[in-house]
Amino acid sequence: MKHYLLSVVQPADGTPPPPDEMATIMRDVEAFDDELRAAGAWVFSGGLHGPDTATTLRPKDGDVLVTDGPYAEGKEYLGGISLIRAEDLDAALEWGRKAALATRLPIEVRPFVDQF
Repeated sequence: MKHYLLSVVQPADGTPPPPDEMATIMRDVEAFDDELRAAGAWVFSGGLHGPDTATTLRPKDGDVLVTDGPYAEGKEYLGGISLIRAEDLDAALEWGRKAALATRLPIEVRPFVDQF
């Protein structure tokens, strides 16, 4: 089995859905996670706080510069991740499709370079 990262792409200027719609989304995400676990594909998943909570560390002149905020400003940010096991890219893309339907957000699927 290979490992893949499913990244949830969150719009930076998006308005959160109303509470009833958010409850439905969260139920769908929980069902997606349950399906991953039942299939033996789940490794880890979690949501992230917004980019305003980020701290970036950059190497500079043999030291490390610490700044508040994200590494890069953009129209979108990483909202959460799922690390999964899948036989191949096609299987990982199918899990990504299910994640997109559950979250109602874009999902980026990427393989790991070195398999562990």
